[in-house]
Amino acid sequence: MKYLSLPRAIGALAIGLTVMIATTIFAQQLSSTSPGDQETAKLVAAMISKYHISQKSLDDRISGMLLARFVKELDPQKLYFLKSDVDDLAKYRDHLDDLLKLGKVDFAYEVFALYLKRLDERLAVAHKLVDAPHDFSIDETMEIDGDKMAWAADVKEANERWRKRIKFDLLTLNLDKTAPEEARKRLHKRYDTLKNYAHATEDNEVLEMYLSSLAHCFDPHSSYMSPQTVEDFQIQMRLSLDGIGAALRSEDGMTVVAQIVAGGAAEKDGRLKVGDKIIAVSKPEGEWQDVVEMKLNRVVRLIRGERGTKVRLRVLKETGGTEEYVLTRQMIELKASEVKGEIIQLNDRIPELKGRIGVINIPSFYRDFSGAQEGKDNFKSTARDVQKVLKSFKEQGGVDAVMVDLRMNGGGALSEAIEVSGLFIDRGPVVQVKEQNGKIRSHDDDEEGVVYPGPLIVVCNRLSASASEIFAAAVKDYGRGIVIGDTTTHGKGTVQNVMPVSSQMFRVLPGAKDRGALKLTINQFYRVNGDSTQNRGVESDIVLPSLIDHMDLGESFLENALAFDHIAPARHTEYDMATQAMITTMKDASQKRVAMDPKFQQRLKDIERYKSRKNRKTISLNEETLKREREEDKAARDVEKEEEDRETKTDLPVLAKTEYDNELLHISFDYAALLKAAKTAAR
Repeated sequence: MKYLSLPRAIGALAIGLTVMIATTIFAQQLSSTSPGDQETAKLVAAMISKYHISQKSLDDRISGMLLARFVKELDPQKLYFLKSDVDDLAKYRDHLDDLLKLGKVDFAYEVFALYLKRLDERLAVAHKLVDAPHDFSIDETMEIDGDKMAWAADVKEANERWRKRIKFDLLTLNLDKTAPEEARKRLHKRYDTLKNYAHATEDNEVLEMYLSSLAHCFDPHSSYMSPQTVEDFQIQMRLSLDGIGAALRSEDGMTVVAQIVAGGAAEKDGRLKVGDKIIAVSKPEGEWQDVVEMKLNRVVRLIRGERGTKVRLRVLKETGGTEEYVLTRQMIELKASEVKGEIIQLNDRIPELKGRIGVINIPSFYRDFSGAQEGKDNFKSTARDVQKVLKSFKEQGGVDAVMVDLRMNGGGALSEAIEVSGLFIDRGPVVQVKEQNGKIRSHDDDEEGVVYPGPLIVVCNRLSASASEIFAAAVKDYGRGIVIGDTTTHGKGTVQNVMPVSSQMFRVLPGAKDRGALKLTINQFYRVNGDSTQNRGVESDIVLPSLIDHMDLGESFLENALAFDHIAPARHTEYDMATQAMITTMKDASQKRVAMDPKFQQRLKDIERYKSRKNRKTISLNEETLKREREEDKAARDVEKEEEDRETKTDLPVLAKTEYDNELLHISFDYAALLKAAKTAAR
């Protein structure tokens, strides 16, 4: 399956010496790797070298990168390992590639064991520091840029870093008006949970970290997925799972109900409530399994199960007391991630304007690949859902313009980006793809006609990536509509293919062990005009003030990102629906409105404040100074919350009532009016 999205993965490592010294005690220890892990590692190493678009060899250079990356993944803020630990590991810098080819991954487990040892040592000190006195009135700072810090030279320096970290944690809770005794209690619990979770890490999770780190050495979007991660990935693509219909979060070692999903088993039963804590899980007649201090992904795995089966929960109620529920698992649709549409009556938002704007929000480009392959009539598909929304707009009397909102859309299925583009253009190339052999292939919309021919506005930001960029670029290159948003999109111009880890590419032999999958970059994609979106993204025709636009978000900030390049443009139709004269007129009108809007002016002040502080390398541990800094950082925290809400909440409006979204409506009105005037003049 061709897949385009932002990365959501972690990394890992391996250890050893060359075959020439395989007689040493350490080399003998390497043979303890389980046969299954050895085979998985060997296959992954071979597949990356063979199928990655770079066609780079697994060599000493990659070995050195792997060593550095795994250590960084385990300890990004340099709080656990000492300089002597890192120096000791450096002797294996040139050997990890050789060991991987042999399937030897014990180094991953050895380094993780060292990480656990150092974590235990540091947290023992942390608990003492939590109860120690701290002076919040003195002026001192804490370094926060792990990349710029050196490794702690000794235990004394490591402990000093932890003193400052504990002081910061206590100070933050104090500013949140947490009583001192409660703050200390909460931190003790937090660090106990951190220790328990780290020690609960299973071998397959360490292997996943290791092999993902290897993949990340080739580019930031390639990764290894364990069988459990593959299952989560498939759930996101088909927007459904079998379970009880409750979103869960981990809080101080407890599994807390964060949301009850509409239409799910939990909502229909009615007893499980937001804020309740699940403390044990079992089969209807089985023994209880305590899930307190258990990792959230493991709790979720216990609760999920085959549709129609039952699961028993022991629940610590938010209102007090403990109860037991038996729920029947059913198919749950993930509504928060599916396409939504709504017609906005302009005069309801902006009294001086009259008209109707159809807004379509696309959180991701999802596709139920297995459902499509099985020929199911109702398999989940972004293009199908967008087409349904467009049809509903027509049935409700039509709209003056359509706005497609791709903000925070990290991508998805390549085929869906092409099919959604085809709803707005009449046949022709949508995206060009360069294969490993350098051959360029055009992916076209083959469907005759368009579903919606009117004014089209696409809204993007720095987190609009991959499949989102393909759609936005097609709209621009065809002159089919306008793009509004941040200066540019994310800039991810690569295609990943999800392939099972197997000696047979793209398939697993019957009876073979499930070894997970590789999400591997195998192609680069290019716009119809020949430009890659890699690093540069798709520039907006009209830019609106946005804090995200000034954050270090985008391909150009990622390690090992591929470079921008250009190929010959593809022949395509020009719709002439977004001339430069139109764009200039709309841009000038928008800038005047923004300049006169007090809320936009406050937004601009927040942006300037953020820009002046974003590259700081330290944070204050003085109470008054930190209080002031937290107020100044509030706008950035609000952006982070908005991103989280978009991923989890199902009741968000299709278009919020903010100055930003109202300006989108204003521009849409202007655009529809300009096109109408141009059509009248042409007649």
